[in-house]
Amino acid sequence: MPKGADPKREHEYKELESKFKEEGRYPGREDEVAARIVNKQRAEYGETQGRREQERSGAAADRDLPISHYDHLTVDEIGVRLDGLSRSDLRALRRYETANKQRLGVVDLLDARLNARPG
Repeated sequence: MPKGADPKREHEYKELESKFKEEGRYPGREDEVAARIVNKQRAEYGETQGRREQERSGAAADRDLPISHYDHLTVDEIGVRLDGLSRSDLRALRRYETANKQRLGVVDLLDARLNARPG
């Protein structure tokens, strides 16, 4: 694991590595595969230096959306946060979702909210 990884990610790395060894998966490369998986998670959640710099500079794709850290939320978490959003906010989320992640569950939620609200 790279320097600066938090204890949670270090623990995940060790668990994956031991699981791969126990199952006989990726013989001789268990540590590499575990590190790649954990590093991918770190990047997705903004825990790497490059990602933090990108977010600070305003380059994060979901920065201007009405729900903070939108890209990291599940369908259920997004559904809970839709209450109280304006029609224009819902449209902005729908545009972003269809252009980026394309999660049908989220699109369906947004469509239902948009169809339920007048104007």
